[in-house]
Amino acid sequence: MSKTLRFDHVGVTVDDLERATAFFLGLGLEIEGRTIVEGEFIDTVTAIPGSRSEIVMLRTSDGDTRVELSSFVTPPSEPVPPEAMANQPGLRSLSFEVDDLQAQVDRLAAEGYALVGGVGQYENAWRMAYVRGPEGIIVALAERIG
Repeated sequence: MSKTLRFDHVGVTVDDLERATAFFLGLGLEIEGRTIVEGEFIDTVTAIPGSRSEIVMLRTSDGDTRVELSSFVTPPSEPVPPEAMANQPGLRSLSFEVDDLQAQVDRLAAEGYALVGGVGQYENAWRMAYVRGPEGIIVALAERIG
């Protein structure tokens, strides 16, 4: 019987690749690679003939988690409402453990990225906040406190 070996990465399609990359670099992720993908492979996988995508692969400092940001050069993307809330179906958030939640929230606010709600505390274990990043991406930031 076939089995899944490990989680590899999550892919996020964005319009502004530079802005999204800068956002995740600011969270402490590192660039693993950057490339253009086009041709039969990507056309087959995405079922979008003639597609061309620029990709930035990011990873956490421990190397265990990767985020693939992609921006389609062709064909142009259709706008998506950026204000989806956490209870709407679909991929709603990417979550990262941070060492200083308030410092991250303050830094992101100074860059124009607002909290979705507030900073919450789960028992004496975690403090957590949702931040709406570029293009409406919700990023959950969690600090272990217990």
